[in-house]
Amino acid sequence: MSVTDILYNNGNEKTLSFEVLPPLKGTGTNKLFDTIEKLKEFSPKYINITTHHSEYVYKELENGLLERQRIRRRPGTIAIAAAIQYKYNIPVIPHIICSGATKESIEYELLDLQFLGISNLLLLRGDKAKDDKIFTPTKGGHRHTTGLIKQVVQFNNGFFADGTPIKNPGERFSFGVACYPEKHEEAPNLEQDMKHLKEKQDMGAEYAVTQLFFDNEKYFQFVEKARQMGITIPIIPGIKPFAKLSQLTIVPKTFHCDIPEPLAQEVLKCKTDEDAKQLGIEWATQQCKDLYARGVNNIHFYTVSAVDSVAEVAKRIG
Repeated sequence: MSVTDILYNNGNEKTLSFEVLPPLKGTGTNKLFDTIEKLKEFSPKYINITTHHSEYVYKELENGLLERQRIRRRPGTIAIAAAIQYKYNIPVIPHIICSGATKESIEYELLDLQFLGISNLLLLRGDKAKDDKIFTPTKGGHRHTTGLIKQVVQFNNGFFADGTPIKNPGERFSFGVACYPEKHEEAPNLEQDMKHLKEKQDMGAEYAVTQLFFDNEKYFQFVEKARQMGITIPIIPGIKPFAKLSQLTIVPKTFHCDIPEPLAQEVLKCKTDEDAKQLGIEWATQQCKDLYARGVNNIHFYTVSAVDSVAEVAKRIG
């Protein structure tokens, strides 16, 4: 069942979904499964699993010089997706990204997912390397999400990336994409960014999930503008509770979203991280209640470093 089937088949039912990270290399699955245990009581309609391909780090050599190397800290997205689906019987949506991937490696990911009976994807470009000024695709990979979409559509139509026919095509993939109510950091303006979203819809994207935001008005303005531009796919709001004092400066820089002035002023009154966490829970709860009151039935939560806060918000709006 695709995400859009899940959304439309539930009518006016209020539904939740969550995004989780695969465990760090060598740390096992206990912490991740503890997270799922905390969240499963809220009957999530699906769980997203992020993908982290190799990234650049600098390692000191014996001669004192630094060498730039690629390492992979969080392998196992596909395996974790399968484990969650079979252990908890919750639909899963692994992220497939351009960053650090070749067309060939993406093709093998698609084949593995077919073997596992996982047919829902979230297609993303992924982040640029920390030390790169602009996104640089891996040799043999995709520069933009649209290239990744084209590959998945071609795979769905029975052809490998090199044009070779697939003898037994298997089940087709359904996929969604990301969108940015406050625009992508590299877009020259919101209008151009939304034109790219329209292009992704026209290529086959069935829904979009937003980057996190703290101001509901920006979400509703974005949706209204999207509809005016002919973007008709569901636009699912992504919510993450504010959790630490340091996030007042880190979140805008990392996620390129504004902290509304009323929230910023309340954060400045907080004396401890626990104060900030409780404020974040209150703010996110009111965000979700407002979204529900204004006709939004589906909310997606980003849980990284905020599992307990997300669980508390889900409990309060349930």
